[in-house]
Amino acid sequence: MLIGEVARRSGVSARMLRHYESLGLVRPSGRTGSGYREYSGEDIRRIFHIESLRSLGLSLREIGRALDDPGFTPSALVADLVRQTRARIAAETELLTRLRRIDAAEPAAWEDVLQVVAVLQALRSKSADARQRAALSSGDEVPVPVEALVEAVLREADPIVAGALRWALARSGDGGTALLAEGLGSSLADVRVRAVRSLAEMPGGEATARLRDALANPDPVVRGYAALALGTRGVAEAVPTLFDMVVEGRNDTDAADALSLLASDTATADRIAAGLVDRLAADAVVAPARVRLTQALADIPGATASDALVELSGDGDRAVALTATYLVQLRDGR
Repeated sequence: MLIGEVARRSGVSARMLRHYESLGLVRPSGRTGSGYREYSGEDIRRIFHIESLRSLGLSLREIGRALDDPGFTPSALVADLVRQTRARIAAETELLTRLRRIDAAEPAAWEDVLQVVAVLQALRSKSADARQRAALSSGDEVPVPVEALVEAVLREADPIVAGALRWALARSGDGGTALLAEGLGSSLADVRVRAVRSLAEMPGGEATARLRDALANPDPVVRGYAALALGTRGVAEAVPTLFDMVVEGRNDTDAADALSLLASDTATADRIAAGLVDRLAADAVVAPARVRLTQALADIPGATASDALVELSGDGDRAVALTATYLVQLRDGR
């Protein structure tokens, strides 16, 4: 079969076939009387083998080795191809993400593009100062995509930089709340905490709704931060979690403060006081927790809390009785 017919049947151009021959990949079995290359059926099978291996991303040198080296084992080469392909996909994905974020900033001129690129690079800098400056510069001056801010805040370990990023997110609107909520399901505890703390500083009803959902999170630390934030927003659903925090001694002082904020009217104050008393009476509650629950009654207004403290001043647990007596005196002196 002549080269033109081989090219037509294989889909490989005559020029490429000559290139293969120059590299020694394909050697036509013979020549016609006029000197034209003549390919056998075995030659054509080899051409198809070359094209198949090229489709896997092998170089022509690697293909020659694969076809001609009797001791060649494909496993190592295929594993290397897998590694290279994954690296290439990761690089392309990162580039696509960067381009999408630049596009989301809606740059009007190349100067705008360069500013956004500079901020995106600074957010990934090894320098905490550079990351902080990038966070503080986001906004009207340099519109940084919310997705980039969320990604940055979820990986940020420096507390000062994290605070700047949360501030930037809070100013960006509610576009980041859904992304932050996804962070609550991370397998990494630090990421979950960063997500809920960022949500706590986001304004608006959507953030409040996400924090409500976080009260059911399996991570008690996430539930705690959500409850504290909801307490400042006047959401009574946080009360049971705040009770748990007082009992367990997790940010119990902050939890007690949040309970006092929620006790803004007589009916709610009485319900909170009654709930604290119920927890005090529970058999499973240990002595230190009973003291914390007693202390939590201090800033709950109303007769229910006052009556409870008077009764607790005679409690059989001396620490509880002394704490309650002191608090009764404080309340009487107000």
